[in-house]
Amino acid sequence: MRVPLSWLAEYVDLEPGTTAEQVHAALVSVGLEEEDVHTFEISGPVVVGQVLDFVDEPQSNGKTIRWCHVRVAPEGTRAADGGDDVRGIVCGAHNFVAGDKVVVSLPGAVLPGPFPISARKTYGHVSDGMIASARELGLGDEHDGILRLATLELDPPVGTDAVGLLGLDDTAVEVNVTPDRGYAFSIRGIAREFSHATGADFRDPAAAPELLRGRPSHTTGSTFPVSIDDTAPIRGRVGASVFVTRVVRDVDATRPTPAWMIARLKLAGIRSISLVVDVTNYVMLELGQPIHGYDLDALTGGLTVRRARPGETLVTLDGQERTLDQEDLLITDDSGPIGLAGVMGGASTEIGSSTRNVLIEAANFDPVSIARTARRHKLPSEASKRFERGVDPQVAAAAAARVVQLLEQLAGGSADDLGSLHNTSVTPDAIQLPAGYVSSLIGVDFTDEEIETALAEIGGAITATSTGLSVVPPTWRPDLTDKSDLAEEVARIVGYDRIPSVLPVAPPGRGLTRTQLLRRSVAETLAANGATEVLAYPFVTERANDTFGSPVAGRVPAVKLANPLDGTVPYLRTSLLPGLTEIAKRNLSRGLVDLALYEVGTVFLPAPDGTFGSRSLPPGAALPPEDVLTGLNAGIPWQPQHVAGLVLGNAVPKQPGLPAVAAGIVDVLAMVDQIGAAIGVSVEPVQGSHQALHPGRAAELIVRRAHDHVRVGFAGELLPALAEEADLPRVVGVFELDLDALFELAPRERVASAIAAFPAATQDLSLVVGVDVAAGDVERAVVDGAGRLLEHARLVDDYRGPGIPEGTKSLTFALRFRADDRTLTAAEASEAKLAGAARAGDQFGAHIRD
Repeated sequence: MRVPLSWLAEYVDLEPGTTAEQVHAALVSVGLEEEDVHTFEISGPVVVGQVLDFVDEPQSNGKTIRWCHVRVAPEGTRAADGGDDVRGIVCGAHNFVAGDKVVVSLPGAVLPGPFPISARKTYGHVSDGMIASARELGLGDEHDGILRLATLELDPPVGTDAVGLLGLDDTAVEVNVTPDRGYAFSIRGIAREFSHATGADFRDPAAAPELLRGRPSHTTGSTFPVSIDDTAPIRGRVGASVFVTRVVRDVDATRPTPAWMIARLKLAGIRSISLVVDVTNYVMLELGQPIHGYDLDALTGGLTVRRARPGETLVTLDGQERTLDQEDLLITDDSGPIGLAGVMGGASTEIGSSTRNVLIEAANFDPVSIARTARRHKLPSEASKRFERGVDPQVAAAAAARVVQLLEQLAGGSADDLGSLHNTSVTPDAIQLPAGYVSSLIGVDFTDEEIETALAEIGGAITATSTGLSVVPPTWRPDLTDKSDLAEEVARIVGYDRIPSVLPVAPPGRGLTRTQLLRRSVAETLAANGATEVLAYPFVTERANDTFGSPVAGRVPAVKLANPLDGTVPYLRTSLLPGLTEIAKRNLSRGLVDLALYEVGTVFLPAPDGTFGSRSLPPGAALPPEDVLTGLNAGIPWQPQHVAGLVLGNAVPKQPGLPAVAAGIVDVLAMVDQIGAAIGVSVEPVQGSHQALHPGRAAELIVRRAHDHVRVGFAGELLPALAEEADLPRVVGVFELDLDALFELAPRERVASAIAAFPAATQDLSLVVGVDVAAGDVERAVVDGAGRLLEHARLVDDYRGPGIPEGTKSLTFALRFRADDRTLTAAEASEAKLAGAARAGDQFGAHIRD
C-alpha cells in the first residue's frame, strides 16, 4: 500500500516537517512492514509558462519543430533560475496555440529518469529549457503532446511553481500489508495505525457528517431495484452481505481529473483514466471500499447478484471474453452478466466520454468467493486484492456517498434520491478475555487500564464481566477472532519494546529425535570430509527419472504435477542425482573443475500401479467428506529421505612432488563407508548394475543381516555418454543411499569397542581363484573359516598375470589375529589362517598361491 503523505495528513495530525522515514518508523512500530519511499523525482526550477508565439520549421528529416517564445516569469522580473523572463524553446509537439499556459522545465531542473535539463543547441537554435508533457513529469503515460494547463482547468499566474501546483512535491510511503490486515489497504486504515503508533488525533473519513447524511435507506426516497439471488453460497456463506447503490445524473464525464487527484493516484500506484473512474479509485484508496460505476443508460432493468449459469460468458473491461464457472459471483441485469462481482466490471456497461448518468455500486462480497474467482480467471485487481482480505461491511454506504460528493463537486453531477441499501451483515461475536490472560501469554505485566485503553483504541467495544472482559471487535478487523488475537493487539499497541528479550529454556528430556540426530550425523560426516552440501529443485524430466530413479531400466512410476512452475520439468524426482548433475554442470561451467557435492533430501515414490493422481480432486466449494480425504491421503506418494553424492575432477590436486589423484568410484565408496561408520552400520558394496552407471564400475550397496541382506542404494561412475551429455568429465563418481532404510538398520545404542590388552598377530594370505569369483565373497569365506580369533581382514592386492594359471587371479588379504585372554602364538594364527583358506577352497575352489 502506497500512502501519499499529504493525503495521510488529512486524517491524522502530522507534525510539520515529518519525513517519510519517520512515518515508516512509526508504522513499523505497530507491526507494518517498511517497503519503499516514492516521489516524483523532480527538482530544480519547474514553472508555469505562457506561449507568446511560435514558428513552425520543417526539418530535413521530415519532422516539423516549433521555435517558441515562452514567458516564464512576470514581465520585467527574473525567472526562477535567475535568467530572462522570456525564453526561446524548441518543441516537437503541436497540440498548443499562442497564449496557452504550459509547464516549463528551466535549465538546472531534473525530471524523472533522471533527465537533467540544460540550455542546448538543437535544430539551429539554443533551446533554453523544455516544455514538458504529462509523461515527462511523471503524471501518466500520455505523450501525444505537451501538458496544457487549460485541460486541467488551471489558470495560474506565469512563473508559479508548477511542482507545487500539480502536487508533484508530495511523497508516498509504501508498506507491505499482510493478508490478515486488509483494513490497512486504505488511507483510512494507515491513518488509524499511525495514530496508534504516535498518539496523533485520528479523524475517520467514513464518519464525516456529510457522508452520514448521504446514506440511502429503505425508508427514504425510492429504491433502485436490486436483488440478491445467491443459490450456491461458498462454504455456507452468501456471496454479498452488503449492496449499496446511488445514482448521479448529468455528469460531465469529459471534464479533467484535478491535478491533485492525478498526483495522489500516481503516487499510490494507480494511473489516471477518466474523471469518473478516477473518483471511484480515489475513494477505494481512501476508505478501502472498492467501488464500481455503471453507465446507467446502458443498464437493462435492475441489478441481480447471483452465481453463473452453465455456459455463460462475459466480456470484461480488459476486452477478454471469459467463460464463467458456476461458482463465480456475478452482477447481472435483464440482459445477463455485466460484471464479475468484486473482480472486474463488464464492457457492456463501461463508463465512457458519452456517459451522462452513473450508477454507483458499493458492496461487500465474501472473501473466499472473490479470491477463488480472481485466481480461476487469472484476473487479480485492486478490488479483489481488498475483498479477499476482508472489507469493512459498514463502510460501503459512506464510500458510495463519498463518490457522489466528489462527482457533484468535480463532474457537475446531481445526486438522485434513487438508491438502495441491502445489508445482512452481522455484528462480530464478542470475545471473552479472561483476567490475567494477556500478561501470561505475552510475558509482560500489563495493567488493566493499559489493556482496556489498547482494545478501545483499535475500535473494540468493551464490557466488564465477572471473569475479565467481553470485547466485540470492530467491523474492519475480521482477523480478530479469539483471545490470543486480542492479546497480540495489546502488545502491538502498548509497544513491542515492552516485551523482554529472554532466551527460553528447553524443558528437560527434549531435543532432536533419533532420526534428526542420524541425519545430522550423515550431513556433518560428508561436510567434514570436504564435500559441499547443495539443495536442488525437486522438479525433473520424465527421462531423468527413468535414467536415475531405478536400478532396472524401464518406466519408473513418478508424480506428474498438474501445474508445474516450468513445463519442461513437470515431474517430482525419484532420485537426487539429476539435481546433483545439473548443479555440477553449472559449477563446472564457472571454472570449478574439482567438485565433491552431496544433498540430503526427499524423493517421491508413488505406488507402481499408478494409484497417485488417478483420483479426481473434489470441488473446493466445501470441505470434502472424511472418506474422500482418507482416500486422497492414501494416494500421497511415499517420500523417503535419501542422501546422494557426486565427485569429479581431482580428489587430490597436483602439487610439488606429488601427482594429481583423480576422483572416481573409490572416493564415493569411501563416502559411503564413512556414512555407515557415522551411524553404526556396515554398508557393503557388491557387484551390481544400473542403467545410469558404467558397466563394471557399478556397485549395489547392501547391509547384511543374520540370514539375508537389505539393499540400501548404489554407487559407481556415470556412463561416459551421460557425462558427456551433461557437459561433465568422462569420470564422474556418484552414490545414492536410502536414509530411511539405513536408519531402520542402525543400532539404537552404540557400544564402544574394548581396548585390546594383548598384542596382535598379523599374517598375509594369497589365494588363487577364478577371475569370475567376487573378491568380497572370498573374503567372507575366509572370515567365516578363520573363526573368532580373526579380528580384521582387508583385501590388499588383486593380481592377474604371469605366474598364475590363465583365467585366474590372486587375491591377497592382510589378516590380523588377536585373543582376548592371552598372547597368540604364530602357530595359532597360522592354524586360523589355514582354516579360512580351507573354507574358501570348499566354496570357490581357492588354493594358496605358491
